[in-house]
Amino acid sequence: MVVRFYLQDDEAASGFDELVARTTPEIERLEPGTLAYVVHSVPDEPLVRVFYELYADRAAFDAHEQQPHTKHFLAERVRYTSGVDVTFMQAESGKGPLPL
Repeated sequence: MVVRFYLQDDEAASGFDELVARTTPEIERLEPGTLAYVVHSVPDEPLVRVFYELYADRAAFDAHEQQPHTKHFLAERVRYTSGVDVTFMQAESGKGPLPL
């Protein structure tokens, strides 16, 4: 899964980054089925953040969505974002922990 967040302005980007910094440790600590949760900045687009998320299976994704820290993140992100693009993907081949 790839999620692209468009942030409102520099102040919103700072607040969003703080929200992410509070959320990701909980994902690491409480979600064994979340195999990768990587947050990227985009050098040429300072108001964009891209998340790469890899789950062991659909149940792991569903469990992620039900976590209190995820619900908090989803509720709070609207304060900082002007748009969101979500792309669900199916791994077909490659190197790494691919749930095929």
